[in-house]
Amino acid sequence: MARLIPLSLVLTLACGGKPVPQLPEKVVGHCTYTNPFSRSVECRDYVGEWTVEAATQQCKDQQSTIVVGSACDLALSLGACVLTNGNGQFTRITVPGDDATKCAPSQRGCEIFGGGAWQPSPVCGGEVLDTGGTGLPTFQQPTLSCVAPKAGEPAGQSDGGLVCTWEAISGATEPGRDFGDYASCDRVRTQRPYYASPPAPDADREDPRLGDPGYVEELGWVKKEITATGCVCCHSTRAPKGPSNWYLESGPNFLSSFRERGLAFGAGWVDTVGFGSYPAAQNNGFVRPSPAHPGGSGFTTTDPARMARFFEQELAHRGVQRADWPAYTSGAGPLDDQRSYQPSACQNGEGVGADGTITWRAGPARYVYVLQSGSANPTVPPNLDLPEGTLWRIDVPWTGDPIPQSSVRYGVVPAGASQRLPESGPPPALVPGTTYYLYVLADVGVPITRCLFTAP
Repeated sequence: MARLIPLSLVLTLACGGKPVPQLPEKVVGHCTYTNPFSRSVECRDYVGEWTVEAATQQCKDQQSTIVVGSACDLALSLGACVLTNGNGQFTRITVPGDDATKCAPSQRGCEIFGGGAWQPSPVCGGEVLDTGGTGLPTFQQPTLSCVAPKAGEPAGQSDGGLVCTWEAISGATEPGRDFGDYASCDRVRTQRPYYASPPAPDADREDPRLGDPGYVEELGWVKKEITATGCVCCHSTRAPKGPSNWYLESGPNFLSSFRERGLAFGAGWVDTVGFGSYPAAQNNGFVRPSPAHPGGSGFTTTDPARMARFFEQELAHRGVQRADWPAYTSGAGPLDDQRSYQPSACQNGEGVGADGTITWRAGPARYVYVLQSGSANPTVPPNLDLPEGTLWRIDVPWTGDPIPQSSVRYGVVPAGASQRLPESGPPPALVPGTTYYLYVLADVGVPITRCLFTAP
C-alpha cells in the first residue's frame, strides 16, 4: 500500500494554496462513493467532532453507506483533499489512482471547486504543484442583452420590441425563442466549469411513448422551455467541445440521454438553490428554486410544478421512486459546500489592520468582501453574491488583473477595481473590538480566504 504523507503535517501551498490543517486522530468513519461531477470513485473520512448520525447522513447524501469506526484504506491514491467544516469537523477526501497526469486536475479540483487544502501522495511526487491559477476561464458577470428579434419572429416584449435576456446560467429568453439566438453562450460558459461528457448509455434507443400524442405534447413543451434557457450553452451539439452529458438534439427522445441524477434534478429531488436564480419578473417569466421559493424543478421554467411532474413521471417510467433518493441531496456541489461553510478566526495576520490594510495570504483576488459577523457566505449571482450584512465589496473585471495580496485598504478602491457595495460613498467605519467577516475570492465560486477578525 502506498503511504500517504501524514495529514497532520502543516504545509504552505505554492502559488496561492492554503496550509493543510492539523487533523485530530479521531476518525468517525469513512464513505466510498462515486463523485457525480467527475464520475470517479472517491473515499472520504469523517475526522474530528462528527457525530455518527451526521456522518451517516452526509454519506447517505453521497448515495452511499458509511462504514463506522474505520478510515479509508486505498492501495494507491493521488492524494487527499482536506476540508475544514467548522466546529471541529474535518472531511478528508482521498482520490484513488496511480496516473500522475491527473495530479494537477485533482489538486485544482480540491482547491478551486472544493475550497480545500490538497495533500499530494507519493504518486504525485509528494509536492504541491503550481496549477497556474484557477485553470478556468475568468468568470464574466451576467449582462442584460437587448436585441431585435430574429427575422420572422414576433416583436419582443421589451421597449421598442426588443428581446431582453440575461446572459447567465439562470437566465432565460422569452418563451418560444432560443436562448442561443439572444444571448452569448461564450459568456455563460465562463460561469460554470464546462466540459464535454457522454450521455447516458443507449441514448438513441427507440421510445414507444412517442406514439402517444399526449406524451409528445408534454415532451415538446419541456424541450421548448429548456431551449429558452442557458442550459442550451452546454447541453447542445452547438457547445464548442460537444455536449455535456444530456443534450437537446439527442433522439429519438432526448430524455433518453439523461442519467438518473439529471432526471432527479428536473424533478426537484436535489437541492439546486445554490445555483442562483432571478425573479420571474426579471427573467421573462422563468424561475428556478431560490432560498425564498425552494420547491419545484431544478430547471429554469415558466411552470416549475409542471416541469417537476414531467421529470418525476420519467423517473417512475425507469422504476425510480422518490423514496430511492436521500431526503436531502446537494445539487450545486461545491457551491452548496461554500454556502454552508462555517468560518473560524483569522490566522497568520489575516484581517483588517489598524491602518485599514486588508491582509490575506492565499494569492491575488478578484473579489474582496468585508461583512458583518454572521452574514451568509457570498457565492454566485444574481441573488447569492450580495448577502445581507455585506459592508464593502470590490470587484475586478474579468479583463483586468487580480488584486495582489495585502494591497487593499478598507474603503479605498484600488486602481482597476470597482466598488459594488455601497453603490456610492465609503463603507461604514469598522468599530474597534467588533468581529467582522473577511471573504476573499480568486474568482466567483473560488474562495481563498474566509475568516473572522476583530477590528483593532
